[in-house]
Amino acid sequence: MIVGIFDSGLGGLTVVKEFKRKIPNASFIYLGDTARVPYGTRSAETIRKFAEEDTQFLVDKNVDLILVACNTVSSLAIDVVKKQSSVPVYSVIEPAIRKALDITKNNKIGLVGTRATVNSDAYKEVILRSHASMLVPLIEEGFISGPELDLFIARYLAGFIAKVDTLILGCTHYSIIKDQISNYLGGSIDLVDPAVELVNEISSKIIVDDKSIEKYYLTDVNKRFLETAQMFLGEDISNKTEKVSL
Repeated sequence: MIVGIFDSGLGGLTVVKEFKRKIPNASFIYLGDTARVPYGTRSAETIRKFAEEDTQFLVDKNVDLILVACNTVSSLAIDVVKKQSSVPVYSVIEPAIRKALDITKNNKIGLVGTRATVNSDAYKEVILRSHASMLVPLIEEGFISGPELDLFIARYLAGFIAKVDTLILGCTHYSIIKDQISNYLGGSIDLVDPAVELVNEISSKIIVDDKSIEKYYLTDVNKRFLETAQMFLGEDISNKTEKVSL
């Protein structure tokens, strides 16, 4: 069984990391559309077109299941993915919402994510939202701790304190800095990591074969992308990476 995972760039590697931790030796193919990242600032029409192409790529690779590791696509184009796919599709949104609704005590849930995700109707249960896309380039440049990161965390998350008891990390990049986010919030707000919840939801459906396949396809490959991937995964994947065109 081969699982297909795709994202607009490299943030979805946090899903891959959790997938590998939770289901060791399971086969997967990852597609990162690094040539066209970010999706979060694009029009809905463009996002839907990209999502269709991403899905078709994985379908053509004969995957048995698709994980949409992109909150933007999950928010605005999950219907396109399901229509294009001939195999089951899972997004990062539904598991995160279910978890948030399960653990909230006052039914006040917040969301931090990209502009497209925050402005969508996908997280209808959320009462407070913050567009924090500037955290993404900081993380990708390696600022995963320190005063620069703390400054932006405070800027985007101050409005949640004393207003919500649960916060959904609505961008896969944020998994990298969830300890820093938790420290800033002082433990007063429970964090929901969609990468963790998505993998928890599908883990029982995965069949691990004798021969494990692990392959990364990127639409643009350069040294910085590979360094960022290593930061996300904690390992060098350059020998498992191939550049492709969609």
